[in-house]
Amino acid sequence: MNRPFPPTRLRFLPLVLAIGWGFGAQAQSLLDLYQSARGYDATYQSAKSQFDATVAKADQAKALLLPKATLGLSSSRTNLESSSNPATAQDRVYGTQTATLSGSQPLYRPADWATYQQGIKGGEAAGAALKAAEQDLIVRLSQAYFDVLASSDSLQFVQAQKIAVQEQLASAKRNFEVGTATITDTREAQARYDLVLAQEIAADNDLRVKSLALVQLAGSPIVQPKPVAAPIALMNVTPNDVNAWVAQSQLENPALQQLQVSLEVAKLETSKAQAGHLPTLDLIGSYQATSNNGTSISTSNSGSNVSSLNLSLNIPVFAGFSTQNRIRETVSLEAKARTDLEGSQRTVAQATRAAFYGVQSGLGQVKALEAAEVSSQSALDANKLGYQVGVRINIDVLNSQSQLFDTKAKLAKARYDVLVGGLKLRQATGSLKVEDLEQVNALLAK
Repeated sequence: MNRPFPPTRLRFLPLVLAIGWGFGAQAQSLLDLYQSARGYDATYQSAKSQFDATVAKADQAKALLLPKATLGLSSSRTNLESSSNPATAQDRVYGTQTATLSGSQPLYRPADWATYQQGIKGGEAAGAALKAAEQDLIVRLSQAYFDVLASSDSLQFVQAQKIAVQEQLASAKRNFEVGTATITDTREAQARYDLVLAQEIAADNDLRVKSLALVQLAGSPIVQPKPVAAPIALMNVTPNDVNAWVAQSQLENPALQQLQVSLEVAKLETSKAQAGHLPTLDLIGSYQATSNNGTSISTSNSGSNVSSLNLSLNIPVFAGFSTQNRIRETVSLEAKARTDLEGSQRTVAQATRAAFYGVQSGLGQVKALEAAEVSSQSALDANKLGYQVGVRINIDVLNSQSQLFDTKAKLAKARYDVLVGGLKLRQATGSLKVEDLEQVNALLAK
């Protein structure tokens, strides 16, 4: 099959020009740009910082269960001047130094235990949020990457069509000059040529915009994506059962995992509120050492050491109905968290089904467009031959050319959509990993 578009080595020239770089730039794979974006993308970096902060906050909750100790030091100095009886008056300077070491250990504090468990759950939720951010970055980068490839293909096809229409215009002019064709053929070819010029400008601008979007996402001053290797063999979805994907999404989707954790945290909040009716028990100890170098009535030094160990039991009696109302509040919030989870489970299941059927439909479109490309090429060849022998007119050739290049562009776009759709399907289920990106990356030209 003849391919009237430029050679592969010039495939990405418009892309390089669009971002202001020359031929020296080395093409980058999808995985290369992902690694660059992972250290640059603000959304992912924000999620990572939030994860670190939440983990640190969870560790703070552990302090409620651990012993606490404080050391207090004090020193005083007194200058005594007596004037009551000048004959016996005696000025005196004395002071006191005190060191106190005190500590406490919670023995029974159900509210603090619930808070500690909430901290652990918060760390789990942060992990799920970071996982979602990483999956989102994979999909966003892949979409931007293949958008650039699709725009580059569209521009190449439009430029190839311009060359073909230009040749057809020159042929129509020659035939008109020798009297074998009417001026209508020339005008039709000229109109189609002008239209293709407008399409080329639009395609070139679209490539520039898509390239800038990829540059901004990857954080690299140079982006030159590698094309997909030809021929490309798209794999079918495995397993080929939408219910299996839906079941997986209910277990692994990070958004559902966060909502499940939120429900568990809400239950623990109810436990904390109910703990308002329960007693607390603490072990409290202290040790105090005091040293006196004189007093107001004596000049002799003295000291004392005092130690104590106590059990402190506090039993709530009445708090103005605040505890009861707090329980009512937390029970309602627990019901809300449960409802939010159920609603999101339905939404995720629907999104997973839509993503699955989208990939299936895309695979079907690719096969149909591959057949349409062969048919369109055959139709163009037949129309060219018919035009040469006089059984077809110029507009038939022009229409066939337009149909062929439009089919080529749609086929390329459909292939890219299937590749990105497979990643989106795994994102919907929560199973998307860097390994899945590596499989797509393996389909690119070496």
